[in-house]
Amino acid sequence: MQFSKDELRLLLKQPKPLWLVNADLSGADLIDADLIDARLNGAKLSDADLSGADLIDADLSGADLSRAKLTSADLRRTNLSKANLSKADLVGAKLNGADLIDADLIGAVLSGAKLNDADLRGADLIDADLSKTDLSRAKLINANLSKADLSRARLSGADLSEADLRGANLIGAILKSAKLVGAKLNGADLRWVNLSESDLSRADLRHTKLSEADFSEADLSESKLSKADLSQSKLINAKLVKADLSESKLIGADLSGANLRWVNLSEAIYDLSTIWPDGFDPKAAGALLRP
Repeated sequence: MQFSKDELRLLLKQPKPLWLVNADLSGADLIDADLIDARLNGAKLSDADLSGADLIDADLSGADLSRAKLTSADLRRTNLSKANLSKADLVGAKLNGADLIDADLIGAVLSGAKLNDADLRGADLIDADLSKTDLSRAKLINANLSKADLSRARLSGADLSEADLRGANLIGAILKSAKLVGAKLNGADLRWVNLSESDLSRADLRHTKLSEADFSEADLSESKLSKADLSQSKLINAKLVKADLSESKLIGADLSGANLRWVNLSEAIYDLSTIWPDGFDPKAAGALLRP
């Protein structure tokens, strides 16, 4: 059943926590509502206005929150597993430690939201706006972030193993010590990104924009970097064992101290400002010096 405005007003005055399992609250006005510990699993909240609502420790698993307005809502430690949050407005929301496993966040707007320590394993974030979000230490294993906007996002220590980031915007993002083992990053924009000390082994970075990116101390073993633009990038002490850098651009890149055992540099382009490890012969490895 769907609640009228008067019924909803009385309901919110009931002793906490509220029990609203499978309730129909679609389009409801729940601005600044106290829903701490509320049981809302399976509830219908599409188009509802939950701006500023307090949903700490609430259970919204399997709930329909499509197009819901959750601006500045407090969703710390909330269970949103398998919830439908497609096109939801979560600008500035607090989602620290939230459970978003297998959640649908396609087209959701999360700009400036706090998602540090959140669990987003298997979540669908296609076309989501995650610009300037805090995703430090978040779990994004197998998440779909293709075409997502992660510009200037903080992802230090995040686990993005096997995640799909194809075509994503990661300009200026901080991924220091992040885990991206086997991640798909081909076609992504990673200019000015900080990936120092990160694990990108077996990652797919073909045709990726990586100019002025920082890969210092990063592990890029067996990664695919063919036709990637690594101009002016820092690869100091990076591990590039068995990496494929064929036809990549290494103009002005700094590879001092890098481990280049069995690397594929066929037709990679470099210039006189490119810095190689001591004793390394780029021409013998198949790289081409730009006139």
